[in-house]
Amino acid sequence: MSSHEQQAQTLIEALPYIQKFTGKTVVVKYGGNAMVSDTLRRSVMSDIVLLNLVGIRVVAVHGGGPEISAMLKMIGHESRFVDGLRYTDATTMDVVQAILCGKVNKDLVSQLSRLGGQAIGLCGMDGGLFQAVQLDEKYGLVGRITGVNPAPVENALASGYIPIVATVAQGTDSDTVYNVNADTAAAKLAEALHAEKLILLTDVRGLLRDPKDEETLIHVVRTGEVPELIKTGVVSGGMIPKMECCVDAIHGGVERVHILDGRIPHSILIELLSDRGIGTMLKREE
Repeated sequence: MSSHEQQAQTLIEALPYIQKFTGKTVVVKYGGNAMVSDTLRRSVMSDIVLLNLVGIRVVAVHGGGPEISAMLKMIGHESRFVDGLRYTDATTMDVVQAILCGKVNKDLVSQLSRLGGQAIGLCGMDGGLFQAVQLDEKYGLVGRITGVNPAPVENALASGYIPIVATVAQGTDSDTVYNVNADTAAAKLAEALHAEKLILLTDVRGLLRDPKDEETLIHVVRTGEVPELIKTGVVSGGMIPKMECCVDAIHGGVERVHILDGRIPHSILIELLSDRGIGTMLKREE
């Protein structure tokens, strides 16, 4: 088959998926290497622009761990982690807010604009998008999301914009801003938007039966299988909260959740618009 025929075949293969998802909402949690590498970042941003142009309502939710750590180092403030979560004192929270809602968010907005997309930056305080209470004093100003108001995101989507959402939240138990987990924030927002899909970009192929062997990728997981996978240690460490928030999203009405390898260029397009699933897909019990 010639390269022209292959290109045509790829486009024809994408057609039924475009028809299926046009007008539907897809939430992408963007993080890991895909945020750090310029090439991968451009690949993710161009995927988002393309999906938007074929009529899919795309929302990107991002964290910014490496940039936050770099800025804390620059000002001589030590990064500290408790149970894998960043301990967030008042100084750290100021940096989190400045870097996430400011630099990282606006860099993504401008990159999308340069690629021909119309993006608008939002954070958890805009229109009370994310409300939270303190998770536990031992983590400092880290919040547990208690409420989501999707109206600011809905309004942006209705106006043809691609919302880019920074994951901080308005405190409802005290006059503060909270640092919140980006996976959880994306899952809660996907629920509130009645999204068709939630895509979590990670630095692994997906869920592996043997973490040392990428050939042991589990392609499909049903929500009822997750407790057993945790019990047997297939799901462990940082994958546990990730899988739990995926299950919560499906119970909350999201149709499918995909854990994708953000290190693979254009992994979002390959997963959504082709016959080749490349990550782990979570679906509800049938």
